[in-house]
Amino acid sequence: MLDRRLHLHLATWLGQWPAGPGLHLVSSHRRARPAWDGRLRPALAVSAGHSTVLSVPPDRVAAVRALADLPLDRLIPALPAAVGLPDWSTHDGPFRWSLAPAPLPDVGEWIPRTAPGLPPWLRLFDSDVLVVRAPNGRYLAGAGVKRHDAYGHELAVGTATEARGRGLARRLVAQAARRVLDEGAVPTYLHERSNHASARVAEAAGFPDRGWRSFGVYPR
Repeated sequence: MLDRRLHLHLATWLGQWPAGPGLHLVSSHRRARPAWDGRLRPALAVSAGHSTVLSVPPDRVAAVRALADLPLDRLIPALPAAVGLPDWSTHDGPFRWSLAPAPLPDVGEWIPRTAPGLPPWLRLFDSDVLVVRAPNGRYLAGAGVKRHDAYGHELAVGTATEARGRGLARRLVAQAARRVLDEGAVPTYLHERSNHASARVAEAAGFPDRGWRSFGVYPR
């Protein structure tokens, strides 16, 4: 049985869940409103088994429906133009979640996203971020939480070049996941299919690849 929090997250985030076999196009006003970072996500989809829910803005349903008979590998590259943003990028990769993060030791400290010395990507978040610093205070690695809704929070992690290979990313992901679960939501983790380093981090942190897929249109 699907975890209730994950079910509610997908229903809220996409506008519908679950769905029967095939591609289900959903009209959602959330696709026309800014996401967690203040930027649009004009097309979002999750596939589980033979079922796919694709969420788009109401005024783009007809244009996307015209592509509905295409296989996903041809549909995805056509989505930016169909939602009126031909220069935007697409994402396609596993959709992962965890109810039991790996029991890795905590490694980071939650600090304000406005703290000095953080990379720009960590400043996009709307709450504290999880950071590892060297003894001299220099940033080494960090993680942030994308609070899509009350039920599902997506994790993002990054490591400075000099700190790679130390296992910091997997420990940060597991630590952040435990906090999300404590807050009553389910932690999710998305990455491009070709990003093998992120896949290894996810597996080590307790986010297995269950064969689910996520794709969509993202700002560059």
